Amino acid sequence: MLGEKTSLVLGLDVVESILTAVAIYKKIRSRSPFRLRSVEYLYVIQSTNLDGLPIYSKGKLVREAGSEVFYFLISSKRAV
Repeated sequence: MLGEKTSLVLGLDVVESILTAVAIYKKIRSRSPFRLRSVEYLYVIQSTNLDGLPIYSKGKLVREAGSEVFYFLISSKRAV
């Protein structure tokens, strides 16, 4: 069963798709009065992993200690 293709998207698949992405598909503004900054931006990335599986994922860029870090949601799914 491990060798079969399933609909399960692994964390490694998400990382591969982000690393091979050539562009950000969409930028979404998210608002909340409960955060330190009331507005944050989420980035939508549509790309494929190294096996060619299309994956849709979301994440955000955060500046920490002078460098930018990209946090992405593991709830990514196969793109249709």
